[in-house]
Amino acid sequence: MLMLNKTLTAEQRLHKNVAALMAEDHFAMVCGVIMCMKHTIQKVGQEKRTQTAMTNGLEVVYDEEFIDTLTDPEFRFVIMHEVYHCIFKHLLTWQHLFEEDAATANVACDYAINIRLFDAIPELSRDLIQMPKCGLLDTKYRGMDSGEIYRMLRKNGNGGGGGNTQNQNQPGQQQAPGQQQGQPQGFDDHDWQGAKAMSDEDKAEAERKIDEALRQGSLLASKVGSGGDRELQGLLEAKIKWQDALREFIQEQCAGNDYSTWKRPNRRYLGMDVYMPSGVSERVGDIVVAIDTSGSIGGEQIKQFLGEVDAIAQGVNPESVWVLYWDTEVCRAERYIGEDVRNIVSSTKPAGGGGTAPSCVTKYMREQSIKPKVAIVLTDGYVGSDWGGDWPSPVVWCVVGNRSAQSPVGKTLHVDWN
Repeated sequence: MLMLNKTLTAEQRLHKNVAALMAEDHFAMVCGVIMCMKHTIQKVGQEKRTQTAMTNGLEVVYDEEFIDTLTDPEFRFVIMHEVYHCIFKHLLTWQHLFEEDAATANVACDYAINIRLFDAIPELSRDLIQMPKCGLLDTKYRGMDSGEIYRMLRKNGNGGGGGNTQNQNQPGQQQAPGQQQGQPQGFDDHDWQGAKAMSDEDKAEAERKIDEALRQGSLLASKVGSGGDRELQGLLEAKIKWQDALREFIQEQCAGNDYSTWKRPNRRYLGMDVYMPSGVSERVGDIVVAIDTSGSIGGEQIKQFLGEVDAIAQGVNPESVWVLYWDTEVCRAERYIGEDVRNIVSSTKPAGGGGTAPSCVTKYMREQSIKPKVAIVLTDGYVGSDWGGDWPSPVVWCVVGNRSAQSPVGKTLHVDWN
């Protein structure tokens, strides 16, 4: 067996490559998940739980001998592969497939993950992440979940043939239970039995940890401008009301830093078992609320939205709230200062009705020297490539009725008025 990277121990390489992934903006959204998972090296001489790598949905085991055969970019791919198993809760969601056909369920989950990671690679340096040759890849599974892939594999006689497929199994790699000769096989093992044996309380706690880590990662991704991951954002939005997500985003961005207190720990570091003080401020700066009045958003919806913003503003205590109504230009600008913030809903007068060009908002903010703590945009998302350009602050897009819209800058929330 070819042995690589013997300068560092397997544990040292694990820490090194986890750190490299967490330093990459593209993977900002999953940093917290990487940290909350338990990563263990299976040393030579220990009882073999896996020949390669294995997860039960929360813990990951890497075989030392297998890791020694991988380059660092390949090791990072394996780490991300296991992380995605946990994020998508494969070992919990697809238990019924495992019980029906374990080998095909394993293959389906691997195909679902690898195409997602492969599609991310062109945006990154090939030196950062690279799929091992023993990985499974087929472009025809792009956009499918594991259940859809499983049904296709079963329909095709478990072979999953056709398409642009890559699979070269590692020499000496064991065949999975129920694996048919010649059937595609991934490079890792899935501890379905271990996942099934978890108590309901442990499963719920695992899901809570992962969801919380993704929410924190989503905020981090919006700050570094990576835009996050659309599919992972969708996982969050399926569980979190847009109002709650908006509130969390604004409170995170508007946390004051006039002085620090150890009485309230900083939640950003708690997931890493690091106790740090949080910032405290009597009053934060300005908030900008930019409302698209190009015609697709009605007056009642605007009132409902402003009501949510008003409630949030009471919590973060801004110096002022700018309300900007815009289409291809800012048609009306209102500023509410101090106690007047409570009168936004009853006092505001929407204006506009033309086209849609968010760049007019950032232009107006530059011209008026408005540099808020956060900008909140309500729009239908039909803006073409114009997402405002360079924003002078963190920005969250509340998109109405256009589930396909995803801003390349800031955070995107899809608003459901029901």
